[in-house]
Amino acid sequence: MQAKLLLITPPFTQLNTAYPATAYLKGFLEEHDVSVSHCDLSIELFTTIFTSTFLNEIFDEAEALGNNHFPELHAHRDAYISQVDTVIAFLQQHDIATARQILEEGFLPQGHRLKNVNKYIEWAEGDEGIIDKAKHYSTLFVEEIGDYIQANVDEFFAFTKYAEQIGSSASSFDQLDEFLRYQPTLIEDEMLNILEEKIQAYAPTLVGFTIPFPGNLFAALRCAQFIKQFFPDIQVAFGGGYCNTELRSLEDPRIFEIVDFISLDDGEGPLLKMIEFQEGKVGLDDLERTYVLEDEKVVYKNKIPNTIYHHNSLPAPNYQGLPYDKYVSFLDVVNPMHRMWTDKRWNKLTISHGCYWRQCSFCDVSLDYIGNYQNSTADLLVDKIEKIIEDTGITGFHFVDEAAPPKMCKALSKALLERGVKITWWTNIRFEKTFNFELCELMAEAGCIAVTGGLEVASDRLLAKMNKGVDIAQVSRVTNNFSKNGIMVHAYLMYGFPTETQQETIDSLEVVRQLFEKNCIQSAFWHLFTTTVHSPIGKNPEEFSIEVTGPEFQGFAQNDLWHVDPEGTDHPMYTKGLNQALHNYLNRTGFDVELQDWFDFPVTPPSHPRNLIESYLN
Repeated sequence: MQAKLLLITPPFTQLNTAYPATAYLKGFLEEHDVSVSHCDLSIELFTTIFTSTFLNEIFDEAEALGNNHFPELHAHRDAYISQVDTVIAFLQQHDIATARQILEEGFLPQGHRLKNVNKYIEWAEGDEGIIDKAKHYSTLFVEEIGDYIQANVDEFFAFTKYAEQIGSSASSFDQLDEFLRYQPTLIEDEMLNILEEKIQAYAPTLVGFTIPFPGNLFAALRCAQFIKQFFPDIQVAFGGGYCNTELRSLEDPRIFEIVDFISLDDGEGPLLKMIEFQEGKVGLDDLERTYVLEDEKVVYKNKIPNTIYHHNSLPAPNYQGLPYDKYVSFLDVVNPMHRMWTDKRWNKLTISHGCYWRQCSFCDVSLDYIGNYQNSTADLLVDKIEKIIEDTGITGFHFVDEAAPPKMCKALSKALLERGVKITWWTNIRFEKTFNFELCELMAEAGCIAVTGGLEVASDRLLAKMNKGVDIAQVSRVTNNFSKNGIMVHAYLMYGFPTETQQETIDSLEVVRQLFEKNCIQSAFWHLFTTTVHSPIGKNPEEFSIEVTGPEFQGFAQNDLWHVDPEGTDHPMYTKGLNQALHNYLNRTGFDVELQDWFDFPVTPPSHPRNLIESYLN
C-alpha cells in the first residue's frame, strides 16, 4: 500500500501568515518520496466564518438559542452581513480604493469597539496612512463580530485559539472527553465540513495534526473524532509543541479512541516511521518517539538508536499549496513593532535548532526543542531563503528561533549582502554584548528591521537568579545599538518571578519606562510567571524558595505548575497597573506620569534614579 499523508494545522493560529510546521514536514518527507498534502484549516475556517452567508447563519443561531448579548450588533445585523465580505477582502489585499470606501462615514456600523476608536492616532501621510487607518477600523469591525460569536453562539471562539480554556492545564482528560460527547457547535460543524472536503480531495491514508498550543487541541480532537466516525480506515497522528511539552507523561488511553499515534519532539523521524509502518515495511516496535495503544495500555515506542535528522541537513520548508491569498492582516495595535505579529505576510524559518544558551532557570531547557542546539551555515540558509521566495513570492522572513546566535546573524547578514538577496527580516535574540553597534549596523544593511528578546524582570538580582547571563546595563546598551540602526526592539517582560518583591516589580516598571523614553525599546509585553514541570525551577522549586502545590497529574497533560511564593509579593494584583502603564508607553505617552498613578492601591516609589538608563548609555 502506498501511504498518502495529509498534514493539518487545526484552528486557530496566526491568521496573517502560515504556521510553519506542516511546510517543514512536507519539504522533508517529499525528499523521502512520501506523498504529502497540507492544509491550514485555521485560515480556511476563519475565512468561511467571516462571509455574509455564514454570518447570516450566526445571527440565526443566536436567535434560535435565545441569546442577545451585544444587542447593538443584532440591531445592525444587515449592515454587518452586507459589509463583511468587503472588509475581509480588504484585509487580504490592502488596496487603496477599498480603504477609502471603508473609511467613508456610515460604511461600517458603529459597534462597541468602533464607537470607542482612538480618533487621535497620528497616521502616516498619503496612501500608507489611509490603508493603515482602514486596516485598524476593519480589524475593530471583525473583532466586534468575534465578540458576538463568542458571547452568543460559541463560547470557545477566539481569533488565534479555540477552546483554550479546556486545553490548558488539562491534567485529566475528563473535561475534554465530556465536551467531545456534546454535539459540535455551528463553528465546529463548518470546520468538519471543510475537513471532509479536504479528505475527499486528497484521499489520505494518514492525517497528521500539528498542535502547537493549547488553543489548537480541542479542534484537533474534534477533527480526529470525525475522521474515526466517518473515515475509519484513515489513521490519525498528533504532534507539535503541545504534545512535545504537555503529553510527555501520557497514561490515559481514552485519547486513543480517536487517535492512533502521538509523536514527541521533531516530527520528521516519527512520521517517516509511521508511513513505513502503514506500508508494511516496519513493525510497531520500530516506531520512534511515538505513543500508541497496545493491549489497552498507552505504550511509548522509541526504537534506539533514533533516526536523527540534523538541522543542517534538512531541506527548505515547502509552503506550496497553502492559500496565501486568504491570509488577513489585522491592525489592532498601531505600534509599529507590536503590529508585526498580526500584520503582513512572513515566511517562517529557523536559523538554528534549539537555544545556544539553554541555561535560563524558568525555561523548558530539558526539552529537545530548546536543549538540543544544532546550527547550520549561512550559505545553506540563504539557499533555503531563495527557494521559499520562489515558492511563495514573499520576501519577508520571521526567523522563529529560541535565540538566534549572534555569529549566525553576522554570517547570514554578510551572505545576504554578498549574494544580493534582498529580504526584510526579524528574529528573536538574547540581549548579549556581542550585538555591538557594528553588528547591528550590518544586520540593518542586510534587511533586519526588528528583534525580540527577553528582558524578563528588570532587576539585576533576579536576572542573576534566572541565569539570564545579562544585566540591565548590558540590555540598555544592546537595545540602544539596535535602535540607533533603525532596528525596532520588542522586550518580553515577566513579573512574579520567585521571591520578587513589590520594590523589584516597581523598579522593573521604572526601568521599562526609561527604556521606552530613551527609545531603546519600542514595544513590550508583560507575562505573569508560571513555573513548568520541565524547567529548572519546576524540577527544583525549593532552590527558588517556592512550594509547588499542584495540579495533581491525572494521566493526560502535565506542564504548568501551581506554586506559592512565601517570600514574594501578591503578584496578580499588579497586572492591571503594569498593563495600563505599558499601553501608554507603547503609544509614546505617559512617561511623566508617576508610577503610583497606574495602580489603584499604594505602591512603593521606585528606588532607581530617573537617569539610570541614560547613565548606562553614557
